[in-house]
Amino acid sequence: MSLGSLGLCDGLLRSVKDKGYKEATTIQKNLIPAILSGRDIIAGAQTGSGKTAGFALPILHKLNQKENNQKENNQKYYPKVLVLVPTRELARQIYTSFKEYGKYIDLRYAVLYGGAKISTQANRLLSGIDIIVATSGRLLEHIHRKNISLASIEYLVLDEADTILDMGFIHEISQIFEYIPKKRQNILISATLTPALKNLAGQILIKPKLIEADKIAKIDTIQQTLYPVTRERKIELLSYLIGSNNYTQVLLFVRKKELIDELCLVLNKNGLKSEAIHGGKSSGARDRALERFKAGSIRVLVASDIAARGLDIPSLEVVISYDIPHVLGDYIHRIGRTGRAGKNGLAIILSSPEESISLKDLERLLGKAIPKEILPEYAPEKIYSKVKKTKTKQETKKIAGAFGEKKNRPKRSSKKRKITKRDAWRR
Repeated sequence: MSLGSLGLCDGLLRSVKDKGYKEATTIQKNLIPAILSGRDIIAGAQTGSGKTAGFALPILHKLNQKENNQKENNQKYYPKVLVLVPTRELARQIYTSFKEYGKYIDLRYAVLYGGAKISTQANRLLSGIDIIVATSGRLLEHIHRKNISLASIEYLVLDEADTILDMGFIHEISQIFEYIPKKRQNILISATLTPALKNLAGQILIKPKLIEADKIAKIDTIQQTLYPVTRERKIELLSYLIGSNNYTQVLLFVRKKELIDELCLVLNKNGLKSEAIHGGKSSGARDRALERFKAGSIRVLVASDIAARGLDIPSLEVVISYDIPHVLGDYIHRIGRTGRAGKNGLAIILSSPEESISLKDLERLLGKAIPKEILPEYAPEKIYSKVKKTKTKQETKKIAGAFGEKKNRPKRSSKKRKITKRDAWRR
């Protein structure tokens, strides 16, 4: 199905044509008509499936269709769309997408997140805005400073709502709900539809339409491979895989922030130019590292799960998970950085024996076992190098017991022995 057949206005069709989009993705085929109909939505869509265009295009279309969208030149714009996201990187990505899709439409946009000058953001808001993309904490700061009123909001989008819950932002989100009209269209987008998310949906959505166009167990464009390795030799195996396969651009995910900088040092010493992005880095430092990675100046970008949310890196082919994330749903976001928009990608996991329980839980979430590739020089000897043979019944009889080896006792004869005088005495 082409995007042109979904009823979008000419300005939007021109912008998507400029970006090279032709066919609608699975989530777009379902999400765009549902939003245009005005219903509340809860949608499960994996990262990289085209979900941002899936909710941005119909919202832009509906705003463009309204008369008097802009007041007279001497009056302000009033925000009609609020998109809430968990991280600044995702906020910037969605803000950029809205601007690119809406470049032929007369609308104004603002992005709000921590780490940037609040005065600059306030001036932008006071000049008049139609669409706001924000993290919850920074938006509340502006509300408390009376830099913005949300009384005219008509559309509320919670993108990566599962992460918003996992990061504990639900309290801030609940506060924001108090400042926006109850009559609005609500759209919840998530990579995983957890029970907690469905509970939240039950509180804020009215008769929502459930869309599960992209099941997490069907990530067909991404080849997943697991390398068993001892914890002590993970860094060595990591360097070997990148070097021997000549991977030129690798996004490496690490669970612990403290380990990220250490890995960067080791990789750089091994000749693999690397930089890090995590919550301890300033917004500017993270932006510069990302731009150098996109430009090919660095080979490996080492990232925490939160910092990497919203990263859009065209044609990224390889994602490596140094470990299994604490929140299993983060794995879907990790591998979603590659294989985007139908392209092929490779997702590698380095798994140590200490992570065996987490691995089983992850495979249960995916609905299948992750294919293993065993390198004998790195694989844990205790688990992978010894092949246990199935014992036959005869071998089982020869197993040594607690008091030494069991002796093969002679079989009892079925013949009856003769009665003797001793037998008569026993009677």
